[in-house]
Amino acid sequence: MKGNVIVGQSGGPTAVINSSLAGVFKTAKERGFNKVYGMRNGIQGFLDEQYIDLSNHIKNELDLELLKRTPSAFLGTCRYKLPDIHEDKSVYERIFELLNKLEIEVFIYIGGNDSMDTIKKLTDYSMLTGAKQRFVGCPKTIDNDLAMTDHTPGFGSAAKYIATSTKEIICDAMGFSYKKKNVNIIEIMGRNAGWLTGAAALSRGEDCEGPDLIYLPELTFDVDKFVESVQKLLEKKDVVVAVVSEGIRTADGRYVCENSSGSETKDAFGHIQMTGTASYLAGVVQKKLGCKTRAVELSTLQRAAAHLASKIDVDEAFNVGGACVKAADEGRTGVMVVIVRVSDDPYQSATDVNDVHRIANDEKVVPRNWINKAGNYVTEEFLDYVRPLIQGQYSPMMVEGLPRHLTMHLKNYDWITHNHHNK
Repeated sequence: MKGNVIVGQSGGPTAVINSSLAGVFKTAKERGFNKVYGMRNGIQGFLDEQYIDLSNHIKNELDLELLKRTPSAFLGTCRYKLPDIHEDKSVYERIFELLNKLEIEVFIYIGGNDSMDTIKKLTDYSMLTGAKQRFVGCPKTIDNDLAMTDHTPGFGSAAKYIATSTKEIICDAMGFSYKKKNVNIIEIMGRNAGWLTGAAALSRGEDCEGPDLIYLPELTFDVDKFVESVQKLLEKKDVVVAVVSEGIRTADGRYVCENSSGSETKDAFGHIQMTGTASYLAGVVQKKLGCKTRAVELSTLQRAAAHLASKIDVDEAFNVGGACVKAADEGRTGVMVVIVRVSDDPYQSATDVNDVHRIANDEKVVPRNWINKAGNYVTEEFLDYVRPLIQGQYSPMMVEGLPRHLTMHLKNYDWITHNHHNK
């Protein structure tokens, strides 16, 4: 009989992160693996021996379908940076002690750039020590900034939500425009890559003119030029809608959000808390132009809106999870599953694998030629790339008017912990 699989989720969740988990679980069972364990709160929880047998929580096809429609991370996540192998081996010794104890054959980590760094380091340590486990990265990030893959699971659904919300915000602003000048600034997630911010342009169509201005973090942001652009637009129209990435920076390299409160906190990877960009700019516009302003920060709604998930995204996330198990079962290790775009019309994709060393700690940004010359909008090439990824609906299962999700109701005896084994 084959050994066991363990899977974890790491970093910020997406609307489809659990669809990948469902894909891992189902494929592992179909391929004859014995048990599928789930790490509670990623590698950090695993170090504390927090893990579960997923068979106790996913018991039938209905559970699998609910899991695919459940937002956030079913297992819980973390932002934990493994130390350099040569600086501290004790953490790795602990991890591999637990992997051997659980008879783990395959380790799968669902996450973004930082998670692929974890896969890389665990792979390197296994190569140094001759460990038997195989390590595979499962891509996940709404930021769409992982290298070597056409796009990442989670991005399409977030883009769909952003485009929809932008349309609705524009409609709302137009309704209050009678004899009133007003400026609406929408803040979108994206530290160094503007894929999500650019997706707001998808709102433009026959029934909506879309935002007036879009600013991505790939280009330097000039606050004075921004105000000047808004002023010129207000001379022609009553409502101006600008979309900005939370990660836009001025010429000196300083994030605009650092001018507001809330940006002093840092995570384990040294990333500052991104918030307040739209609020700061709204204050500047109001002070300099004297018009009504509104700042809208979509925040976690962008990654939690499973009710508006793209069918393409849900299906691809599920397939990517399954492909991780398949790759490991066929002997691959130190790889991440990637999505390959086969065609745009009709849209088709496939999966492949690539060396995680070529992916970890790299960052895919929006190409300069997909941003207009003025630096304040995206091009048609950008929209042609994103539009297929938001297609299709994945309707939630409604109970009493609200979506039903799969949740983990754990009692003390449900935890598989070090203390439990010692009782």
